[in-house]
Amino acid sequence: MYSNNIPSIKRPTTFEEQVEILKSRGLVISDVDSAIRTLQRINYYRLSAYTLSLKKNDQFLPDITFEHVVALYEFDRRFRYLIMEMVEQVEIAFRTHISYHIAHTYGPLGHLNPQHFDNHDAFLAELEKELKRSQELFIKHHYEKYEGKIPVWVAIEVLSFGALSKLFSNMKNDDKNQIAKRNYRAPAIYLESWLKCMSYIRNICAHYGRLYNRPLTSKPRLDRKSKQLGIDQGKIFAHLYVLKDLIPDRDKWLNFIIRLEALLSEYSEVVELDRIGFPEDWEAVLMMGR
Repeated sequence: MYSNNIPSIKRPTTFEEQVEILKSRGLVISDVDSAIRTLQRINYYRLSAYTLSLKKNDQFLPDITFEHVVALYEFDRRFRYLIMEMVEQVEIAFRTHISYHIAHTYGPLGHLNPQHFDNHDAFLAELEKELKRSQELFIKHHYEKYEGKIPVWVAIEVLSFGALSKLFSNMKNDDKNQIAKRNYRAPAIYLESWLKCMSYIRNICAHYGRLYNRPLTSKPRLDRKSKQLGIDQGKIFAHLYVLKDLIPDRDKWLNFIIRLEALLSEYSEVVELDRIGFPEDWEAVLMMGR
């Protein structure tokens, strides 16, 4: 039964009305036609998220323009793609690390044995669902030729990043420690947290979510030395800070820093570094230990 106290849903507004709403709140719009064309390709609700840091009491700060808001949106879009490219490398690397370790330690079907893991039932159910849903030819091939016996190095390729993160988390400590020691400088307990965070960031980027001026709920574990740098674990910079230890190739990381610096320079007039947790010396911080 519906309550009479629930407010009625707002009626839809036209693009022209959306422009008038923005103008009534003090946003400077010099070219109405151009603004309408922008709103025709970028949902008003999506674009309005980039105005949160530009208003006070629902009124825009003096001299804030429509172009300023769109520039923040464009920065965030390119920022996401830059980060997504690096996170993809982490995801693919961990698929290799995990499947290789399981296969050579427990055999081709070692991922199916709950004795090698903690809290494994939920993972097995998710894996079965993904295998049945998969349209990949290599999965069909194994069902037809090997009676549905899918080795770990094949099965791991159909897992979501979230499921991959859970699989690593559910591995025995000795197994996690061996993967960490073999491939990274950080202990497994940190890698477990970071992998979960990378999965979270990947999902935001994959669904075109906002990173600028957004508090992040998945916060990477940091050691005491890192915390002394004053890094805000709830902003995207903290995730980039740990990402540097997940990209072993120094040249790839340096190239990422160069491209990131170029992007921030291009949008320096609209981007407030503290909104994404970046310190003034962010380049030096992201190159620590590299």
